[in-house]
Amino acid sequence: MVKVAVCGAAGGIGQPLSLLLKLNPLVTELALYDVVNSPGVAADLSHINTAAQVEGYLPKDDGVTKALKGAKLVVIPAGVPRKPGMTRDDLFVNAGICQSLAQAIADACPEAFILVISNPVNSTVPVFAETLKKAGSYDPRRLFGVTTLDVVRAATFAATVAGKPEEAGKYKVPVIGGHSGTTIVPLLTQSDPALPSSVLDNKEKRDALVNRIQFGGDEVVKAKDGAGSATLSMAYAGAEFANWVLEAAFNGKPSKVQTYIDLSANPAGKKIWEELGKEVQWFSVNVELGKDGVQNILPIGKVDDAEKELIKAAVEELGPNIKKGVDFAGAPPSQKL
Repeated sequence: MVKVAVCGAAGGIGQPLSLLLKLNPLVTELALYDVVNSPGVAADLSHINTAAQVEGYLPKDDGVTKALKGAKLVVIPAGVPRKPGMTRDDLFVNAGICQSLAQAIADACPEAFILVISNPVNSTVPVFAETLKKAGSYDPRRLFGVTTLDVVRAATFAATVAGKPEEAGKYKVPVIGGHSGTTIVPLLTQSDPALPSSVLDNKEKRDALVNRIQFGGDEVVKAKDGAGSATLSMAYAGAEFANWVLEAAFNGKPSKVQTYIDLSANPAGKKIWEELGKEVQWFSVNVELGKDGVQNILPIGKVDDAEKELIKAAVEELGPNIKKGVDFAGAPPSQKL
């Protein structure tokens, strides 16, 4: 029996994400929590003829505890979405929600895998970590910042510039760093299949591809014209990552993925931390997932001079992002669930 909880289940990401989780055969119980409308979303999904039993919870009657109790995996898309002119960093208002949810998870399901989607991920994941540390339930192997959408976009855009958009599903482009703007570092030289030299050796084309991967979310915000940010693609990416964790933990199928984690999770991560000059303890890197979460942290691998510069820029911006989250978590929770 695998219970999955979604916190923020009635929102623009939460609803399609919950739908995709309802379709996952590894999920037997799906608990949906939000401040409004979650019982309605749950009733709607409950009519789908898959195994997962669905129930919705609201803040009243300690709904968050009921939703989280017994959960093996918690996915968190809760928070305010981006609007035109906003960066992900402008969403730091979501930090209060994350701090309160982290405390609730520490109380109700301290051994759960935690997947943080709420932006700004660069800061909200450290908020979770520091809150869990204070509660005595922090396991760096089980806390993930979901950066999968960057990887999905990188594959899609790389296939497009290679002239093979219909083969996007075959492309694997590692994306490391963080989850906003210049902290997103696509390792184009490690693309599989390899990108053509007409892209890699053409600075204008290459820079344009990197920029589109880094700021792809802005395309969606602009296209939605004030009606929100990337919700459907983010839901897909979140469900994909959730499935990888579930497969590794409960179905014995480990996988290699990129995710924003605490580099102190194992010795290999500490080595990367030292290579980065100990400027950032949180970084999106290649990891192997196993039954306990992060089983191994893999090296960044060979990068060229252009990618070294991108990594340097990412580290410079990530440092203050991380500090902001850590400092915030030092204060008492400002929001009640």
